Amino acid sequence: MPRRRDPDAPRVVHRTARIGLRTTRAQRDRCYGLLRSAGDVWACALELNWWRWRRGHMPVVSCQALFRELAAAGPGTFDDLDSTGARSVLRRYSDAWFATAKRRKAGDLTARYPRRRRSLVPVRYYHGTFTLQHRRLRLPTTAGRAPLWLRLDRAAPYPAEQIRSVSLLADGGRLWVEVTAEVPVATYADCQAPDPARVAGVDLGVIHPYAVAGPDGAGLLVSGRAIRAEHRMHLTDTKQRCRATAKRAPAPGQRGSRRWRKTRRRARLIEGRHRRRVRQAGHEAAKAVVAWAVRHRIGTLTVGDPRGALQVKAGHRHNLRLRQWQVGRAIAVLRDKAELAGITVHLVDERGTSSTCPTCWQRIRKPAGRTTVCPHCATSGHRDLVAAAIIATRTPGGGSAPPTASLSRVVTHRRAGRHLPGAGPSRRDPRRPPPATKVVSGRGSVGRLRPAPPPTVMGSRSTASCGEEP
Repeated sequence: MPRRRDPDAPRVVHRTARIGLRTTRAQRDRCYGLLRSAGDVWACALELNWWRWRRGHMPVVSCQALFRELAAAGPGTFDDLDSTGARSVLRRYSDAWFATAKRRKAGDLTARYPRRRRSLVPVRYYHGTFTLQHRRLRLPTTAGRAPLWLRLDRAAPYPAEQIRSVSLLADGGRLWVEVTAEVPVATYADCQAPDPARVAGVDLGVIHPYAVAGPDGAGLLVSGRAIRAEHRMHLTDTKQRCRATAKRAPAPGQRGSRRWRKTRRRARLIEGRHRRRVRQAGHEAAKAVVAWAVRHRIGTLTVGDPRGALQVKAGHRHNLRLRQWQVGRAIAVLRDKAELAGITVHLVDERGTSSTCPTCWQRIRKPAGRTTVCPHCATSGHRDLVAAAIIATRTPGGGSAPPTASLSRVVTHRRAGRHLPGAGPSRRDPRRPPPATKVVSGRGSVGRLRPAPPPTVMGSRSTASCGEEP
């Protein structure tokens, strides 16, 4: 929970870790009872403001006013949910209402006030209201009820004195606890701290989630082919499951049958597992970028924001790929990890970076492959690294001098998503069979097909190690 801090105290950032729960049937029922009671609190706030709107009164949206309404309801109104958990729901409602009002005041008329009911709403407990002992968590309940003790899948990754809150939620058919802590910003020894004057440009993409062009000719390419393969294979598996489920689905009048519930629960578990895999791969990619920046003492990351291109309609296939990209999450994860390492992140417009020469600054055609070649000055380089070098020149506060792009000469390669199924040390997409070549056994005859030999890496300037994508 945010609180007043001493200005001279070390700088901290808030980080959250999600931990699974191991519960008995009774504990599971009590946890879902708390989430349903939190949904009732949310519905009461919506109903209260709906009636006030019908009568022409001002809505009750501030935390203090909502807390007074909760106190007037009396204890035990929402079953096991105590006042601390109920207040967290009302605070969530108030934050959503004021965030929408701020967006509408700024001119965004697409923003909508919270009006939809929710069956399950997360419940947050702040520091001093819960007890966390290694892998055991005690959540408070209303007066007269026994406290709720839960067992965690793993210990919290933060020291006990840094933990500020825990949140109980349900996602993908499972119960989770989100532990939020105040983590101090990393400190460095003398002459090893990131230098704000050293700037690196970051180009976001699908095949390469992060392409970084830093000073002194250093570059980084993070491959995301495993993440893309997981998206595509998961989409294919989902279609196959839907076809198989349609044959044994209950009749429309039996939609609440046990067989239907088991089928839907299995689908939710698989969807949740897919989201967790992709989320973990995104964290690995961002972690690789920040670790590389710390190693090169880069204190400023200038990230090209491509979200303007998401509004362009380019057909249902390309639109689906853009939706699976999750570019907003990639920016948020990179910003969080960079802030923890003491690195500043700037968002700039990336328009034209892939179609501009970094040497003569002439407009060139965007290449169809991965290599950019300028027809005017014959400058060539990796397409994503060239765009990242141009993005680095757009750093705010760069001065009035003409921009100079630093092309990458020594490129480090990293791969994200090694935990994904089928991900191996090859540079091709996981779970994709190797290409077959024809073996000529004689004049005019063609022999059997055999796998092609692994590709060889040309050049001696790449720093890719064994098992990493060249």
